[in-house]
Amino acid sequence: MNIKDIIEDKIAEVIQSVFQIDDVNHPNSIKLEVQQNKSEFEGDFTIVTFPLVKVLKKSPDLIAMELGDALSTQSDLVESYNVVKGFLNLTIKKSFFLENFKSTKENFDRVVPKNETVMVEYSSPNTNKPLHLGHIRNNLLGYSVAKILTADGYDVIKTQIINDRGIHICKSMLAWERYGNGETPQSTQIKGDKFVGNFYVEFDKHYKKEIAELKEQGYDEDVAKKQAPIILEAQKMLLDWEKGDEKVRSLWKEMNSWVYEGFAQTYKRLGVDFDQVQYESNTYLLGKDLIQEGLLKGVLYRKDDGSVWCDLTDEGLDHKLLLRSDGTSVYMTQDLGTAVQRFKENNIQKMIYTVGNEQDYHFDVLFKILKKLGYSWAENLFHLSYGMVELPEGKMKSREGTVVDADDLMQEMVETAKEKAEELGKLENLSEEEKEKSYETVGLGALKYFMLKVDPKKKMLFNPKESIDFNGNTGPFIQYTYARIQSLLNKANYAEQAIAEYEMNDSEKDLVMNLSNFKEVIAKAAETLSPALVANYVYELVKSYNSFYQNNPILNQENENTKNFRLELSALTGKTIRKGLELLGIGTVDRM
Repeated sequence: MNIKDIIEDKIAEVIQSVFQIDDVNHPNSIKLEVQQNKSEFEGDFTIVTFPLVKVLKKSPDLIAMELGDALSTQSDLVESYNVVKGFLNLTIKKSFFLENFKSTKENFDRVVPKNETVMVEYSSPNTNKPLHLGHIRNNLLGYSVAKILTADGYDVIKTQIINDRGIHICKSMLAWERYGNGETPQSTQIKGDKFVGNFYVEFDKHYKKEIAELKEQGYDEDVAKKQAPIILEAQKMLLDWEKGDEKVRSLWKEMNSWVYEGFAQTYKRLGVDFDQVQYESNTYLLGKDLIQEGLLKGVLYRKDDGSVWCDLTDEGLDHKLLLRSDGTSVYMTQDLGTAVQRFKENNIQKMIYTVGNEQDYHFDVLFKILKKLGYSWAENLFHLSYGMVELPEGKMKSREGTVVDADDLMQEMVETAKEKAEELGKLENLSEEEKEKSYETVGLGALKYFMLKVDPKKKMLFNPKESIDFNGNTGPFIQYTYARIQSLLNKANYAEQAIAEYEMNDSEKDLVMNLSNFKEVIAKAAETLSPALVANYVYELVKSYNSFYQNNPILNQENENTKNFRLELSALTGKTIRKGLELLGIGTVDRM
């Protein structure tokens, strides 16, 4: 438990015993605000007593004095107190900070099992193009949330469902058949997902050309889009796929295999992985049995044309189509079936979908229909919604061939890290292998940190140059502080020491308090599905450490006990930084 929580709990006990008021943590009672003092003020914490004035009908000063007296006599926390205009300033016993530091250190790796399994879905790309900038934010968010949930005691299953069928896949297949000349990723030395993506772009080029030709012949644009020969042929290919046409299926499998090889390389470099992978080609027919179940229960209704709908007007939404009049399903039907299958086949209690905010309505409807169908676990479905990522140049579309590929962006980040390191002369004493590892770790760390420090719900502008700065709220700044700590520990020949007694100064206490907050931050990040809380905590911790480092001699400290404590404090800070970055999927290097 962090220091502030311990103090708040003690205050709750004392208020109950002295003033006969219910525990301040009770929802119907009074909560007193505890604030950490700035160094220029006396005491470590300030308690604002004004909420008690109306209840006790006493002056703020008198309440503060009575509370201060009680805290001094009834707890082993408070060394002394003073009252200034109703504000109670507490000086906490020095021994308490040391004991808290020891407890934080001893319990660092302790995880209390939640005995719950959570499935986290992320990535889930189409197999007609490479992963792009938007996929990077998706993957990093989903993977980081999975790591954070694990650190908070949950068992986690990381999954994705690959959209490996549909008209968009057939477009790439048809373009390859027409214009591929038998080429392969191997023969062209082009990465598989990029190779297939090039044919998606090729299809769009010819499609636009045919639309223009039809418009010249007098067709309006909507008709031209539907009647262009190339789109009709792609639609026929999709029908042939659904009928199981051997030739179409064979090409589909081969081209998808090229894409999967490409995806695997991207995932490996990005540092994300999965415990399960599902494919839409195996799940797209799921959900039809649920439609019959819903009709029998009276939750769904059938129109005269045979289509099946769900009335969500009592939920503030509209009527949602679940089955077309020709008996074919829609995406919602498939997602209903997939959700039921996941809970049936895996012993999971929660499910998190990492999908952009353009799908907010879809998931709102999905969860509400599952509740109407009577699935109690639908209460534990969560949509990790996130905003669009833009570059300074603006939005980009894949079918026009101008998308920012994930591979290209990662490579650019690594090259930028190399340029920056050479410019600053930071890696002069490292071997070439160590340098390459550093460029990779720092470049990708900059990308990941910049993406994850922003609240997921917010739209963000990603600036590669800004993200790789070695100053400010950036990944490289944090990694550099970690490397500095490792250098310090190596120079000191650090070995863990038991600290019997030590009286901390303000910067040491501030650092100890920051360290004690780590587990609470993890819990809050798990609850809110926000890696940004972890990212910004680590940044604040680094700032606190740098302040401590600048104001307290360590290697040159003559007092051995003081030196040992500061080394212990540095070691735990380094460990916390490394763990915090790990939860974000970011690596560290010992030398930078």
